[in-house]
Amino acid sequence: MSQAFQPRSGTAAGSSPRASLDADAVRAAYRRWAGIYDAVFGGISAIARRRTIAAINPLPGTRVLEMGVGTGLALPLYRPEKRITGIDLSSDMLALARERVAERGLDNVDALLEMDAEATQFADASFDIAVAMFVASVVPHPRRLLAEMRRVVRPGGHLLFVNHFTADGGLRLWAERTLAPASRALGWHPDFAFDALFPAEDLPGVTWQPMPPFGLFTLAHLGN
Repeated sequence: MSQAFQPRSGTAAGSSPRASLDADAVRAAYRRWAGIYDAVFGGISAIARRRTIAAINPLPGTRVLEMGVGTGLALPLYRPEKRITGIDLSSDMLALARERVAERGLDNVDALLEMDAEATQFADASFDIAVAMFVASVVPHPRRLLAEMRRVVRPGGHLLFVNHFTADGGLRLWAERTLAPASRALGWHPDFAFDALFPAEDLPGVTWQPMPPFGLFTLAHLGN
């Protein structure tokens, strides 16, 4: 069940050292990941992806922007009436997404574009909904991602995120902090905190829902 967002203790941005992660590092990482991404990550993220699109499909409006569309795993899940534009920084991942669209005959995918999610080329209020799945911990500046999504979505529209966020403690937190220095090689931040994405003034408006497996991912929903 969705509920009002409550920041978890011990997840403040900067609570553990964060390795530098810039656009070139992301491109390089996902060039390596592209060929095996679906096999390695597609399965573990499948339920969260399906539930995110299931949350989007009933929302009002047809124009959907998928930030970090990757290989297009979510594209077949949208209702036909939703018109999808997908962007990604990785040309290798986009090539696979275009193959998927062609093979599945997905006529509601309007465009798949190589573009920086922190600085898109879309006009203000171009979309009804923007979604970033497993993207917030990838981009160099998460709050720029949030600001850009706010800009390109119309007032009254919807912003959705599904992502891994830092654990409260225990073995998972230890593993996240241990992996943190490898962020550049991984292409994402294992130690990614809620407040690295959402400023304090946004928190009361965010609803969140833990996602399988084992609450590893969280779906966050914010009105624009």
